[in-house]
Order: sequence, then structure tokens, then C-alpha cells
Amino acid sequence: MANWFECKVRYTRIVETGEQKKVNEPYMVDALSFTEAEARIIEEIQPFISGDYTISAVKRTNISEIFWDETGDKWYSVKAVFIVIDERSGKEKKTATHFLVQASDFRNAYDNFMEGMKGTMADFEVASITETPIMDVYREDLSGGKPAETTAEG
Repeated sequence: MANWFECKVRYTRIVETGEQKKVNEPYMVDALSFTEAEARIIEEIQPFISGDYTISAVKRTNISEIFWDETGDKWYSVKAVFIVIDERSGKEKKTATHFLVQASDFRNAYDNFMEGMKGTMADFEVASITETPIMDVYREDLSGGKPAETTAEG
């Protein structure tokens, strides 16, 4: 199971007008500890940032699962509420779970989430979908590159 950490990177970016602007951008990494998360984000962003930068924050997230869509350029936070019946009392119990979904827009985020949840046997409701400021997500990959996309073949 993945442990997702949000890492904020502070650096100076050159914007379209040619001006320099200080930014503090969030990224997600899969890591076992805070130390590993910091090391991984440094490894991942170093090729893309010239000049000085600092890792301004590393925090553990409550993301349960991530649904990937390589055609999407945004990240959406989806809060789903699972409805279960308490065996002892017989009452409905609702439990919130958070997901991260890659998509191109809000509708696509909803569709990607529902597609990812297709095999789920539990009853759930989508409580909220929110666009996040996350710039990119780096998953653990022991083979050395990004995992190949999986396709369903009939």
C-alpha cells in the first residue's frame, strides 16, 4: 500500500512575461518516511529546476488511492463516503475516504473516479470533487521508469 506525502518546493520560476516569480508548489510522492519523501522529491524535481530551491514542507496525506489518466493535466481530490451497516447496532455508518484523480476537467475527474470504482462492492456516494494545486505525482517504481499504462482488452 502506498504512503503518499505532499512535498512543497519553493523556487524562483520565470513566468511568460520574463519576470522572476517565487513559487511554492505542491507535489505528491510515494515514500515510506518523511526522510525518503524529501529525498525522492529532490531526485524528481532537480532536472526541471535551475537555481536554488528548498523543500518547504513535507506532510503525510490521507489519500487512499490514486486514479491515473495520462491524458489529464490536473489533479482532483475526491471525497467518497462509504455506507456500511454496523453489525451490532444495525445502523448505517458512513466513512469518508479520500482519493486523488488525474483528469483534464471536472467531468472527466468524476468519470475517471467512477471507472476506477467500478469493481467496488460497497455502497458509496461522492461527497465532493475539488481541483487541487498539485503539480505532479511521483509513484514508487522499482523498475526505474514510469509504469506502463494498463489497457483492458476484451
